[in-house]
Amino acid sequence: MAVKKYKPTTSGQRGMTGYTFEEITKSEPERSLILPKSQHGGRNSYGRVTTRHRGGGHRRYIRIVDFKRDKREIGATVAAIEYDPNRTARLALLHYGDGEKRYILAPADLKVGDMVLAGPNAEIRSGNCLPISNIPIGTLIHNIEVKQGKGGQLVRSAGGAAQLLAKEGDFAQIRMPSGEVRLIQQVCYATIGQVGNLDHSNIKLGKAGRKRHKGIRPTVRGSAMSPRDHPHGGGEGRQPIGLPGPKSPWGKPTLGYRTRRNKKTSRYILRRRSKTNR
Repeated sequence: MAVKKYKPTTSGQRGMTGYTFEEITKSEPERSLILPKSQHGGRNSYGRVTTRHRGGGHRRYIRIVDFKRDKREIGATVAAIEYDPNRTARLALLHYGDGEKRYILAPADLKVGDMVLAGPNAEIRSGNCLPISNIPIGTLIHNIEVKQGKGGQLVRSAGGAAQLLAKEGDFAQIRMPSGEVRLIQQVCYATIGQVGNLDHSNIKLGKAGRKRHKGIRPTVRGSAMSPRDHPHGGGEGRQPIGLPGPKSPWGKPTLGYRTRRNKKTSRYILRRRSKTNR
């Protein structure tokens, strides 16, 4: 995928970049694999805002993506590479030998007409899905299961790739894109290759309107609010926050405050992404 630049006919287009969509081969989604997506504006069933800065945006359909890859030992042909507005990665439409159609995350070097297979006997080739026990050490993988049969939960965004470092006993050591090294059971499945759309990180939105198309509303600085609305607010003119460290609107520490709660899985993390092993 390449990044295109816009001719700066307006100030918002100066420095703005976008997708060329040269890898997309099908413009309309598969009708049997989409669901309507209702918009809630960040509000829960009581009508209260639980997620700020959400609302508006372009109408979307949910694409049903096969993260489990549970159709084993049945070959499939890549029929199309499609755009998905709900994620940064591209989708590959598979046509299986028995006539079924499914979406999977499109690896970087997967092309229309390629054959993919899921199962313990699949080749080590981009797009194929195997148990970690059958994948050679050093291979790049994505869409990794954490619990057997639950489907891939790790490394699913554009350009993401984890590396299989070692195998010992029932577990394998995998280095995540963040640099974290963690243990995953070898019976879990993973897909070979790197997730496509590698240039996603180089896209510059350039103007506020593109944020609104994505359903993201404006964010206001806490220091610009009143003390009633934010701990950073108040004061005559521009003032420092007046606190030892920054806080959220609800008074919780931010920027470095540890929020990890699931301590049970800490034993599976060999090296954290931070420099200090916390």
